[in-house]
Amino acid sequence: MSAAPFSPGPRNLITDVDGISVGQSEDLAARTGVTVVLPADHAIAAVDVRGGGPGTRETDLLSADCLVDAVDAIVLSGGSVYGLEAASGVAAWLGARGRGFTFQSTHLVAPIVPQAILFDLTNGGDKDWGETPPYRALGMDAVAAAGDTFALGNKGAGLGARAGALKGGIGSASVLAPAGFTVGAIAASNPFGSTVMPGSARFWAAPFEKASELGDQGQHPAPDSLPDDPYADSKIGASPGMNTTIGVVATDAALTPSETRRVAMMAQDGYARSVRPVHTPFDGDVVFAMATGTRPLPEDAARPAMVAMLGALAADTLARAVARGVYEAETLADSVSYRETFLLS
Repeated sequence: MSAAPFSPGPRNLITDVDGISVGQSEDLAARTGVTVVLPADHAIAAVDVRGGGPGTRETDLLSADCLVDAVDAIVLSGGSVYGLEAASGVAAWLGARGRGFTFQSTHLVAPIVPQAILFDLTNGGDKDWGETPPYRALGMDAVAAAGDTFALGNKGAGLGARAGALKGGIGSASVLAPAGFTVGAIAASNPFGSTVMPGSARFWAAPFEKASELGDQGQHPAPDSLPDDPYADSKIGASPGMNTTIGVVATDAALTPSETRRVAMMAQDGYARSVRPVHTPFDGDVVFAMATGTRPLPEDAARPAMVAMLGALAADTLARAVARGVYEAETLADSVSYRETFLLS
């Protein structure tokens, strides 16, 4: 018997979406890493950027008025500006295997690999890499490792992340939508704001929890009142570009580029449901959306409503992924984990 709509997929990962794989790699000494979302074939993609300090690559080409509307991979990376080189490694790996935008009458290909980065340069790792930052190699290792299952927490782009006052990490979740569609999300949680309600162990995303993926948030009720200060439990001394939550939502629905863009825009609300404050001048919040197209949508009056449903579920699922990245993270040096803070004390 298949699972009911609105339940998590069998893995509760973005890879529950047909045609999506994920690979990750880390440099433990540098406390940084890379996460690659790899579609089995070209996937329709879009992006929505709302933070005040974003770091991205090849996002302009996803505009509706540009030639390319599909991607070969999407990269999430630590490393700030240095991390943007991870996409070069992924593109090289894909190109060597003939995957990419094909030039007519030649054997040449140009892989389309958009990317977003987060800031983890001041997390205490050894960043003395001179003229050879590790990100190109990390990108190649991550895409080569792509598969159906992957670890959460201190992995990939989440290794060096910090979420407000807590250790951040990589998180993922999925949900089964009506009519057999699947929606998944993955997020590297490194926001300026807090993912937890001040004065409690309750995630802001607690209402969206499924299958006790956040440690059964019902055991952690919301406080009777919350502080007026929107910066409560956020990072201290942050400056523009030093934070960021970056993520990807995906569905197996056959969406058009404009529909995929709408899903990306709606999915940004997942950050607002899981982080406070969000979209600040100190963050570079980015959401990519991907549609693998393995399940057709109806070509009738019901289609817009189904797109709206997929976008709403993408927002909820992204909120779960953000919180799950923090829940699954482990203490790293002076960046203390959620579970050590609230469950082991």
